[in-house]
Amino acid sequence: MSRQHSRRQFLADTAAIGVGAWIAGPNLFAADRSPNEKVNIACIGVGGKGSSDTDQAGQHGNIVALCDIDDNHLGKKAESFPAAKKFNDFRQMLDQMAQSIDAVTVSTPDHTHAAASMMAIKLKKHVYTQKPLSWSVHEARALREAAAKYGVCTQMGNQGTALDGFRTSVEIIRSGAIGPIREVHVWTDRCGSFWKQAPDIVARPTDLPDVPAHVHWDLFLGPAPVRPYNPAYHPFAWRGWRDFGTGALGDMACHCANMAFMALGLEYPTSISAKNSEVNLETFQEWATITYEFPSRGVLPAVKLLWWEGLRNGEKNLPPAELFQGEKVEANGLLFIGDKGTLYCPDPYGASHVLLPLDKFDQYQLPAQTFPRHGDDTNNDSNQKKEWIAAIKSGKPELALSNFAYAGLLTEAMLLGNVAIRAGKKIAWDGPGMKIANIPAARHLLTRDYRPGWTL
Repeated sequence: MSRQHSRRQFLADTAAIGVGAWIAGPNLFAADRSPNEKVNIACIGVGGKGSSDTDQAGQHGNIVALCDIDDNHLGKKAESFPAAKKFNDFRQMLDQMAQSIDAVTVSTPDHTHAAASMMAIKLKKHVYTQKPLSWSVHEARALREAAAKYGVCTQMGNQGTALDGFRTSVEIIRSGAIGPIREVHVWTDRCGSFWKQAPDIVARPTDLPDVPAHVHWDLFLGPAPVRPYNPAYHPFAWRGWRDFGTGALGDMACHCANMAFMALGLEYPTSISAKNSEVNLETFQEWATITYEFPSRGVLPAVKLLWWEGLRNGEKNLPPAELFQGEKVEANGLLFIGDKGTLYCPDPYGASHVLLPLDKFDQYQLPAQTFPRHGDDTNNDSNQKKEWIAAIKSGKPELALSNFAYAGLLTEAMLLGNVAIRAGKKIAWDGPGMKIANIPAARHLLTRDYRPGWTL
């Protein structure tokens, strides 16, 4: 199937779904119509974010299995779902319970997202995977293609997609209210502020503590190269380590850049370049500014998207102050710079917006609604699961707006920023061919060598 056709069809489908949803009314997302229609769900990773993902999935289906490499996480969540079978290894779970499972949630560290998701997809199970969809560019492409091949309903956990405010902002951009958009700025404060990375940590710890009895370390490593256990990696601290996480870019770009991708119909960037602090092979950098260049799309002009993260010379690395036109600069957000105005989103998930300059848009009327609304932005994370379950029950993958046809492209494009940082120079990206056109030797940065037993 043509990637270009697939993307165009997705955008057309989302618009059509929106109108249909408004005609159908709020029951479009009423997933639990009767007990007989319950979806049987297995949850992989049930601590941290996986804990809430499991609880929310349980609101819309039957939790029949729980899996975690940490027995403490597993035991605690089993108290809420005592009938669910418990596993430490998702491979065993999927092998043994394939006939009892309809759908799977994946809320593990980034490096095992693809292995777990792919195994489920090949068993024709519907999949909800936390953001970023994958650890590598190659994995994002592979999951997108596999979801289409096996016809499963998917959703990536960038829950802002289910916000009414997010959808309103997308409609404003698509309506042309601020004119053609040629530049977008996206930023986050997550670089080293929520976990440790460079400059605090640039090498592996040298102490060798015993593996705690409740941690199955080999299963945590999954496809990653073997290294000794250390509490510097588990739990949560793995985000700053290159073998396990994807840094601030992987953690937040699928949230913060989400609106830009959906509103502007972005696909493959043609080039990616980066300015950044010193690079080491173990942890992510202290700061980075990454520039993605996207080509024109039909009548829409070429777009330059700039990503800002970290502390540079002790100051937050942010877009130029004048772009905010006097508005308070929040810790995470997005700016659309249009020919006729600016849309400022001061929220990582897209919950709200400000049109600038204020005096020009003080009487602005919102455009017609083309996306369905949930009517409750306080439960957007659960609402995203509700959409996924509705897609499963109706056999319409497009009902889940961050399905892998969309989320795969978003994740792939954003993770190319990490590739550009490692490459050390501007890369020319051949999206359809999935190759770095100007640096063939950097191809290894798109994927990894998997440990036996953990390949896709």
